[in-house]
Amino acid sequence: MNKSPNEARMFAGFLASSIGNEKAVDVVVFPTSLSVAGVADILKDTSIKVGVQNVYPADSGAFTGEISVPMLSDLAVEYVLVGHSERRHIFGETSEMTNEKIKAVLREGLVPIFCVGETLQERESGRTEQVLEEQIRKGLAGLDKSEVEQVIIAYEPVWAIGTGVVATPEQAEATMKYIRSLLSSLYECSVAERTRILYGGSIKPDNFDSLIAMENIDGGLVGGASLQESFVQLVAIAKIYA
Repeated sequence: MNKSPNEARMFAGFLASSIGNEKAVDVVVFPTSLSVAGVADILKDTSIKVGVQNVYPADSGAFTGEISVPMLSDLAVEYVLVGHSERRHIFGETSEMTNEKIKAVLREGLVPIFCVGETLQERESGRTEQVLEEQIRKGLAGLDKSEVEQVIIAYEPVWAIGTGVVATPEQAEATMKYIRSLLSSLYECSVAERTRILYGGSIKPDNFDSLIAMENIDGGLVGGASLQESFVQLVAIAKIYA
């Protein structure tokens, strides 16, 4: 919940002039719902894609304040964040709700970025893998292999979001390797290999290089650093490993 519509358009203009022709890596921005139309218009002739931060799984109806996936059809929206830790922990969204949202996003031909992650208490109690398995099993329930391959998974350790604390590259790699092995056991090796897995948790230009260099980390889900001009540095770092 940052940047007014005008501020978002201005920042989109900066990104368009700085990295608008970048094709070596996929760059996606997620403005607030109020700013999506303006940002999408500014970025329409660039390689930068646009996503939304949240949707409701119903196509329409008496759901005051929500937006549906079909409403995005008039905009150049291609991606949707689903299951973000803040939606889970602040707004009480369950894994079952996340599953409904993923299915709604896929029905409209968009790409869900499915967020999973454990709290500090869950990690310290040795429950990281248990929590992730439950979130992934329930979040992907009812999807076949071809659908799962369209989902991007973002591992965001809740204890590292907005805290300045970052999982070490080794911690992130071990956890994301587990996620990939879980996908392999639930579906098959080819699905696990093709699924892109992002790391999200206090990513900054001074720590991203060591993270994205890891074998099982395919990119980043950037929080606070995406609001600053130094975001272009993260894109440059990702390009090295593309």
